[in-house]
Amino acid sequence: MNRPTRKKKLGSYPHLMVVFSITLALLVIGLFGLLLIHAHKVSTLVKENLEMQVYLERNLPETQLLQLQQDLARKPYIARKDGQAQVRFLSKEEGAKQLIDQTGEDFQQFLGDNPLRDAYLLKINADYADAPQLARIKKELQQEPGVFEVEYVESLITSVNQNLRNVSLVLLGFAAVLTFVVVVLINNTIKLAMFSQRFLIRSMQLVGATSSFIQWPFMRRAVWQGLVSGLLAGLLLLALLQYAYLQLAELRLLQDVRLFGALAVALVLLGMGIGFLSSWRAVRKYLSMSLDELY
Repeated sequence: MNRPTRKKKLGSYPHLMVVFSITLALLVIGLFGLLLIHAHKVSTLVKENLEMQVYLERNLPETQLLQLQQDLARKPYIARKDGQAQVRFLSKEEGAKQLIDQTGEDFQQFLGDNPLRDAYLLKINADYADAPQLARIKKELQQEPGVFEVEYVESLITSVNQNLRNVSLVLLGFAAVLTFVVVVLINNTIKLAMFSQRFLIRSMQLVGATSSFIQWPFMRRAVWQGLVSGLLAGLLLLALLQYAYLQLAELRLLQDVRLFGALAVALVLLGMGIGFLSSWRAVRKYLSMSLDELY
């Protein structure tokens, strides 16, 4: 007895193909989004590791040193780590020891004294790490009681900011191009899928269905497919990221849960938005075509 062959139904919609294609497209843009997030974190870490040295007047009493440290810790431009202000006291004795270790020569033996000064080493918040704001901070700190001089490597700050700005512009340019390519790919995927529905659309039109009545089910389905694809792409990104952290533990220093969450939400919204618009355009196109054009 011959088994009946399964025939493909006319106008069947390739759901899995559409979801798979959109998920891959969103995954590509998500990977580039992760690159941008980690580049941003690297930029922040580099800026916050630049130090400003606040040299103090000689022989300050302990109470004034503590008061000055508390005042510095309250400044809004001081970087914080785990809630702690990044202000470190460096005594002149410790500074001399570090200098001797670096040069291999004990300058105190032929000078007969330690000419260095006690200092506070400040790490500046990344939002303030540009030339104009650092100059303003330097001027403000020099007016603090007990401060002798404030120094930082201006040329290094300028060079770091310029290089980070150039890298950011290049990455943003690539991101814009990649986003455009992904939008076109998703749009074409949905248009190809809708091609199989053109006769169904015409049949509904012939029995008197309004344009909005015909469009709504297709657009709703495209939105759901975009939602599912965005969620799948986000989960795949999370899995890849966790695998990368297992392979290279140092990457966890660049982890930013808030930005990753924003990226995942953006992927979902992008998938839903492109699905909605692409489906709407495709249905409108087939609604306006003649029967000969449909064939």
